[in-house]
Amino acid sequence: MLNLSFEMFEIRTIGESCGEPNPLASPKTLALASFWLLSAFVMPASAQKISEHEAYQIARDAYIYAYPIVTMDASMRQSTNVPNANTIPLRAPVNQFAHARTYPRGEDKDVVRYNFDTLYSPVWLDLAREPIVLSVPDTDGRYYLLPMLDMWTDVFCVVGSRTTGTKAGNFALVAPGWNGSLPDSLPKIQAPTPTVWILGRTQTNGPADYDNVHEVQEGYKLTPLSQWGKSYAPPANSLTNATIDNTTPPLVQVNKMDGVTVLSRLAELMGKNPPHANDYPILFRMRQIGIEPGKPFDTSKLDPAVVKTINTAAKDALADLEQSGKSGAGVGTHVNGWFYQTNTVGTYGTAYKLRAMGTLIGLGVNLPEDAIYPASFVDGEGRPYSGANRYVLHFDKGKLPPAGAFWSVTLYDKDGFQVPNALNRFAIGDRDQLKFSADGALDIYIQSEPPGADKVSNWLPAPKDEFNLAMRLYSPTREISDGTWTPPAVTRLPDGAGGRALQ
Repeated sequence: MLNLSFEMFEIRTIGESCGEPNPLASPKTLALASFWLLSAFVMPASAQKISEHEAYQIARDAYIYAYPIVTMDASMRQSTNVPNANTIPLRAPVNQFAHARTYPRGEDKDVVRYNFDTLYSPVWLDLAREPIVLSVPDTDGRYYLLPMLDMWTDVFCVVGSRTTGTKAGNFALVAPGWNGSLPDSLPKIQAPTPTVWILGRTQTNGPADYDNVHEVQEGYKLTPLSQWGKSYAPPANSLTNATIDNTTPPLVQVNKMDGVTVLSRLAELMGKNPPHANDYPILFRMRQIGIEPGKPFDTSKLDPAVVKTINTAAKDALADLEQSGKSGAGVGTHVNGWFYQTNTVGTYGTAYKLRAMGTLIGLGVNLPEDAIYPASFVDGEGRPYSGANRYVLHFDKGKLPPAGAFWSVTLYDKDGFQVPNALNRFAIGDRDQLKFSADGALDIYIQSEPPGADKVSNWLPAPKDEFNLAMRLYSPTREISDGTWTPPAVTRLPDGAGGRALQ
């Protein structure tokens, strides 16, 4: 498949999730200008002579800092390299929505850790030429979410049910530094970078609900400001670039890059996408190995041993990210075999490793006010999940996941893909026809074989081998953020156990 704090100079203007720069500060301009001025006096333009150990530490931190924006760029290039919005699912030219019309099939592997609660509506916006007006329809109370991410993966604005309501509306997205005028009827959303990714989601209550969701999706419109108020249709066909890899998943592309390649891409991308105002410390450190925003990373000025060290550091950093992503190392809450974050996600500040982990596990993480994602790779006893065993996830009466919108539990194989099964069921949650026990409790059966005819309604099919789980709580209530509610452990059933009676 689905993150730094917006700006230290910001005021909230739309709901509680949209920021517009303080006109007295002009933060992006000040941040970049002051960085160039100050750095000119602090360090020489070329890389400093440093020890191999220092180079390793800086390169490792720089790789983790770079990982999100390099992955975003690879994703943008591939996702928009199509002639129209109908050729390849979930891909469309710049400034055009690419709507998912159905859930993926069991064998589809285009998106890692896909959610089966909503249909996606992604779009990549280029605001460099002119502002783009986003129009949303009246969804008649249906939950929807249009989070906007800058190229560093920070959610800087959210238009949707929680923030702007479910009535129709229009919003003008403008690039950093844009100072033109807008019609009074258009609220302004100031983006931190000229390229923006919107990963839209519309509540979907199963395949029978597809037609209703499609109607909402068709109401998501994008109009260049120069065409606002006129009859506008996006170009029917767009040029494509044959040099772009259209088949290898972006994450795989980035993970195969050596450290020098990733950091070279970082230096280039920072020229167009300003670092955040609280990034000075790492920007100064990276200058010691020759990395400066917008300038080529010239490895010819480095000792060959340092180049080797940079590549080694990058390899080690990626391995650490992968291991931490599975164990939840550094994530706030670990309980009953689940781990999750109730703050510092969606916008990360200087929590660069957490931001990179979010990119690796599922690009496009929402703000915790919109969704919280408990993940589990082990049962309540700390043993990895295996389809050779049978499990039950038990919720006591009145202890279901505290979600203001809806909740679900999704099962993935070891690579993060849905598992083909006879029911074509990849997730289970509050919108399914679940059966509760006589005392009002709920048991979800997680196993590779059917649990019995009376329990199939509560069965989440598993593969024969390794798997993992993701719980999703949309519009989570305070019980999970303050720790009043925690996910129960997944219990491994002993051989021969039949589970509880349902009614």
